[in-house]
Amino acid sequence: MSCVFRVMHIFYTPYINGDTHLLDEQESKHAIRVLRLARGDDVVLVDGTGGWYEAVILEDHSKRCILRIESHTAEYQPLPYYLHLAVSPTKNMDRFEWFLEKATELGISEITPLLCQRTERKQVKMERLQKIIVSAMKQSLRAYKPALNEPEQFKNFISGKRPGVKGIAHCYTTGRRDLTDLGQDGSYTILIGPEGDFSQPEVEMALDNGYVPVQLGTSRLRTETAAIYLTAAIHYLHPVPAPGTFLSEF
Repeated sequence: MSCVFRVMHIFYTPYINGDTHLLDEQESKHAIRVLRLARGDDVVLVDGTGGWYEAVILEDHSKRCILRIESHTAEYQPLPYYLHLAVSPTKNMDRFEWFLEKATELGISEITPLLCQRTERKQVKMERLQKIIVSAMKQSLRAYKPALNEPEQFKNFISGKRPGVKGIAHCYTTGRRDLTDLGQDGSYTILIGPEGDFSQPEVEMALDNGYVPVQLGTSRLRTETAAIYLTAAIHYLHPVPAPGTFLSEF
């Protein structure tokens, strides 16, 4: 199969209507002052809900860049699964941010910062985390933006209704199952604990609420490593068809 490679710059804009579109001031500045784009240049817009728009610059103003929409593809390359990871924020926030970036690139549907008994960081800067997700979404050519939920207490989270497979990854040695034993339901909610792991009462509480203990190999993994391991494993279990055209924002 032959593939086409072309350079393309991607911008995130959640509300697109009509044949023309005005980029917000931040994206306009990035397009015109940083990337040095000009009238007539081609760009791609993604709206975070599956919309992929090919467009051309009509007015190259650094505060109000106007585009003409040339084509629109709905539901552009959706994930063939739904993955919701509830992950305890790490004490070193750089590690949690790294997880968000890489999970978005690999393919994830929803993220909830999970506040557990041993969680050392109780507050996160949601605006910064959203920016990291958007940047990773554009970098990896995704039209779907993962949902980032407000931090939630462990007890409240596990008592909520969750579709599909529900798993808890912990380091206790008894009763854990491999991911491949969970089946390929297509919808997953999996809990990742803090440094020091979940407490034993938390594990028992999760099991009482229908969560299955999950094993992530024989090594003891950091929180963010375990989260990426799971993201990559689910991605591997549900291969995404390769597109025929490869784009780059560089």
